[in-house]
Amino acid sequence: MRFGDFLKATVLLSAASATLLAALTVIGISNSLDQTPAIVCAVWWVLATLIGTVMGSQPETTEQIARLLAGARHQQGLPELHPARTIFNRLWPLLLATLAAGALSVFLPQVGGIAAGFAIIWALAWRRQEAAVAAIEERDGARFYVDKTSPLSAIRLVRTPGFSGDYLRV
Repeated sequence: MRFGDFLKATVLLSAASATLLAALTVIGISNSLDQTPAIVCAVWWVLATLIGTVMGSQPETTEQIARLLAGARHQQGLPELHPARTIFNRLWPLLLATLAAGALSVFLPQVGGIAAGFAIIWALAWRRQEAAVAAIEERDGARFYVDKTSPLSAIRLVRTPGFSGDYLRV
């Protein structure tokens, strides 16, 4: 799977997680007569939006992604492409956190509300990284793919030859 597509999927799945957890929180809190949890969650979501927006406002790659791109292994051919397996292999912590917070929000809606805030931060902080990686690919005439690794090991990239130029943009 191309690294840029993986970053896009990460942002979209994080936003979906935040939406699901926020909906579960609102449903859970609406059954309560106390408005304090609703106010606390709303304030946290606004704060999370501000934090994520500030963190994701830089147009260049983060230091971690720059190191990951620089350390990519060179390969002439395309690696095996299994997008679903790659996403599940790399984003299983997001799935696990969403399921756990969703299950807990049935009994404690505030847990889902807090987790939704962190998912908001994550989605907004990573929203521009795909474009930054695409710019590096365009500049260098290369393509970066997520390498097949263990779910518990660090992510690795494979660098393949590509073409540069705007005509490749879809």
